[in-house]
Amino acid sequence: MKSQNQLRMTRLAPTYSIVAYDFETGDLGVAVQSRYFSVGSIVPWAEAGVGAIATQSFVNVSYGPKGLELLKEGLTAKEVAERLVSEDEGRDYRQLGIVDAKGNATAYTGPKCLEWAGSKIGKGYSVQGNILAGEEVVNAMAEAYESTEGNLAERLVAALEASENAGGDARGRQSAALLVVRKDSGRGGYGDRLVDLRVEDHPDPVNELKRLLRLHRVYYLIDEAESKFTQGKLEEAVSNIEEALKINPNCDDAYLDLGLIYLRAKKMEEAVKAFKKAVEINPKITVVIKQIPKLGLVEVSEEFLERI
Repeated sequence: MKSQNQLRMTRLAPTYSIVAYDFETGDLGVAVQSRYFSVGSIVPWAEAGVGAIATQSFVNVSYGPKGLELLKEGLTAKEVAERLVSEDEGRDYRQLGIVDAKGNATAYTGPKCLEWAGSKIGKGYSVQGNILAGEEVVNAMAEAYESTEGNLAERLVAALEASENAGGDARGRQSAALLVVRKDSGRGGYGDRLVDLRVEDHPDPVNELKRLLRLHRVYYLIDEAESKFTQGKLEEAVSNIEEALKINPNCDDAYLDLGLIYLRAKKMEEAVKAFKKAVEINPKITVVIKQIPKLGLVEVSEEFLERI
């Protein structure tokens, strides 16, 4: 009876996911899509230098934090999965994927997970899912992950896209999430969350996740430009902004930074053009431009500001 009570207290998260380790960068990540609201709030867990975990089906959320703690204690991915499952009376209903910081991957699918349910393990990754259109879904995920070039985030999203094309979640689609961790690589160098994107409710969550990942790249380049700016590497900063604008030509933040960089380089006409473009895209950004002298980053006159 106790295990039945535990089951009633959990939520069914029919989903497919991938956990993976990048042997070149040391990045760890999880990507997931589901016919479940806000799947990113329960399934993906990862910590830089430790591992990545996807906990799903009649989800036991504690598998995430407990699993990461066990990995930090030195247990392998397989040992962690065995420990978590052995201590859970609801194990027959659970599904789990784990990869550790050495690239060891494992998965567990309880015998009472709803069909089709299963997994596939490869070098440095595991794909798993339940209530899927069929085994071809996890096979497509694995093939796409292995054959796609690019960084870990791009490969993870490619795996999700392939799974959708193979039928995906048999119930449909609703939410998706992508989490990639790397030490000291969060926004502004704070934290380890290199990429942390969630689509809570959307008719096409995987494509929306792809759009957000492109936008994430834009702001990653803007952050890089700001770092180069503070170091006085102005040409490199301009190059970062130009790359960002190739991805999103209508990014007012990029033009704002470009104006600041040109001001520092004493290229006043270029600065005016950049600021005017930012205002054209978003007139409200003038509230920032008018306060540039307060920042103390560049020298700017009132006469210059009146030109914008």
